[in-house]
Amino acid sequence: MKRLAKHMKKIQPFRVMALLDEAKRLESEGRSIIHMEVGEPDFVTPEPIVEAGMRALQQGKTHYTPASGEPMLREAISKYYQENFDITVPASRIIITPGASGALQLALSVLVDPGDKVAMADPGYPCNRNFVYLLGGKVQAIDVGVESGFQITLDLLRQYWSDDTRVLLLATPSNPTGTLIEKEEMFAILKFVNDQNGIVIVDEIYQGLVYADDEYSALELSGSIFVINSFSKYFGMTGWRVGWIVVPELYFHEVDKLAQNLYLAAATPSQEAALAAFKPETVEILKKRRQEYQRRRDYLIPELKALGFIIKVIPQGAFYIYADCTALTNDSLKFCDDVLLKAGVAITPGLDFGTHCPEQYVRFAYTTKIEKLEQAVSRLKDYLAAED
Repeated sequence: MKRLAKHMKKIQPFRVMALLDEAKRLESEGRSIIHMEVGEPDFVTPEPIVEAGMRALQQGKTHYTPASGEPMLREAISKYYQENFDITVPASRIIITPGASGALQLALSVLVDPGDKVAMADPGYPCNRNFVYLLGGKVQAIDVGVESGFQITLDLLRQYWSDDTRVLLLATPSNPTGTLIEKEEMFAILKFVNDQNGIVIVDEIYQGLVYADDEYSALELSGSIFVINSFSKYFGMTGWRVGWIVVPELYFHEVDKLAQNLYLAAATPSQEAALAAFKPETVEILKKRRQEYQRRRDYLIPELKALGFIIKVIPQGAFYIYADCTALTNDSLKFCDDVLLKAGVAITPGLDFGTHCPEQYVRFAYTTKIEKLEQAVSRLKDYLAAED
């Protein structure tokens, strides 16, 4: 007889993975599928990073590092903040993790007791709420829409905050919307939460994939917040599973202690490879890739609008478009299933990202070549014409 912990009833799978499985099944039958459903860069890991990883293996660097990570990598990340944002983030506050998910688990685990509320945007990244459920916490979903740029604002926070709200989780740029929290708004939010004796976790895993020139880190505004980042998205190292968390000095010992127990250490070859992510030759590759993402966004938005999708908030970062599909359907989940089966285009329904009007939205990930995006637009056009 199967016996499950009660919290497992609240933890939902990614619906996008079911879509991906169906897309793969169709491909195995000979169907051509254009993938715009999974938020993974189509670019392979830059060659300097790959070469560094190979050297690490050849040199026998396959033993454990300290739980906090390879000291040289922690120093390199500290230097990254100094050079890119002109802020001092000591390496002694940085812990290397198995991807951003490992970082988020650490942060929430040291902060959340059963019954504590964790406030977060809805729509938002689904793992965020699932980690809270795993800890016995309560998700305090804050409904965000076009009026607030799909981001939590100070005004919204004041409406939702309660005496048992313990943590606020923010993401900038965000998944699924690609929108940002402006620096002045972020400062006001951080001050408010601090005044309420709450703690803020800021997800910056799409840092670097911002299309304006005024990108910032929340670490510029406060030293008492947790900031999560990753080598996955901007640096193109999804499968290497290496990220990091910047921890307030007061919490470092506790987070390090928990890391020792949860996973011991991030993979050593991945950490060695990540050292090459900051090399000038790697940075040049990454800058060109960011330009390509922007070119894809700028192509796709007007094309989707012409098809009938409503896009009132232009994504400023990441590689997603969260599009209102109410002019085309009243059921985005069924629409995504239908588009995959009949048009061979895989996109993600809003239901994956929360409960705030999910039937009205679909997410497009422009993580494929522009030629493929053109094919996807053509297929969607033919599909919609046939459905009329």
